[in-house]
Amino acid sequence: MPPKPRPTARGDYVETETGNKVSRKAQLYGTQHVFLTGRAVIQPLVCIRGDLRAGTAPKPSELDKATTTGGKTPAPASYNTSITIGRYTFVGTGTVLRPPYRVQQGGAVVVYAPLKIGDHVFIGEGCVVEAASIGDHVHVGKGAVIGRMAVIKDGVKVLEGAVVPTGMVVASGSVVGGQPARVVGDVGDGWGMYEGMEGGDMRELWRSVGS
Repeated sequence: MPPKPRPTARGDYVETETGNKVSRKAQLYGTQHVFLTGRAVIQPLVCIRGDLRAGTAPKPSELDKATTTGGKTPAPASYNTSITIGRYTFVGTGTVLRPPYRVQQGGAVVVYAPLKIGDHVFIGEGCVVEAASIGDHVHVGKGAVIGRMAVIKDGVKVLEGAVVPTGMVVASGSVVGGQPARVVGDVGDGWGMYEGMEGGDMRELWRSVGS
């Protein structure tokens, strides 16, 4: 079962109109690009980087010009990313969510892409997530790393401490573990069928936070 959060006072969280519970100690950057679809839980010390955007590395000549003439280096490209967190999804203490990126034009350009996390997802403490997408009813163990542009399908279990490589696609119903992670089994029959189970309905966990 997903571990229950430590008891907290109601005032430790801000509850939004759609029922999201966000710790006052969480760090959300670029909030206009962070979308909580309802009744998600963001624990203390979580860092969500909605502020990252595509940029072009300035040439040395442009830097010289900016320094000697008061000119300006080229402005970064406009935002083309977002972070979406689904309903009844739980993001554990100290976890970092960053949109995935690609390096193009020989390393001169960094392009960010959206990060989408589905419904009833549990992400444990101290994880780093840079996936392209995480499906519904996924359980990510403590300290796991989900690499850039990885795709985690529905009903997957990522074991504690696993390091999912860049671009890996994990099929529905798989269990992955190791460094680098590989498929080590399947979740089996009955995975996520009951409230409070790994991969299951997360309403009980949501109700327990800040109550």
